[in-house]
Amino acid sequence: MSTLTKPIHIGRKISRIRELRDMKQEALAQALGISQQTISAIENSETIEEERLIEVANALGVTVEAIKNFSEDAAINYFNNIHDNEITGGVTNQPNHCSFNPLDKMMEIVDENRKLYERLLQAEKEKNQYLEKLLKEK
Repeated sequence: MSTLTKPIHIGRKISRIRELRDMKQEALAQALGISQQTISAIENSETIEEERLIEVANALGVTVEAIKNFSEDAAINYFNNIHDNEITGGVTNQPNHCSFNPLDKMMEIVDENRKLYERLLQAEKEKNQYLEKLLKEK
């Protein structure tokens, strides 16, 4: 039984990181000053020159080690942990829940708007009464 490990396909890792960063091949190519076809060739290559890898890493906003050590499982766990921490308040120790009932706040706003409308209506009535009084005096 062979214990050979699958070779690291650096091009696929670059491709996945680019996709996760929501970047098109054209945008990466433009950042590197090369053609989109060259990016495609890089992403289809199992290996890449160290100098080019550094350039790609800089353009993607990651480290060379991040590209070399990238794995789908690690990325999924990373994003799940961020999501879980936001829900539970993990890293920031700030719970992500309301300390008030949103419906109560909404009803307060509705009540406040009703009071404002009634005051506006009363002001209009007073204005009309004043204008009618002026017309009767003339």
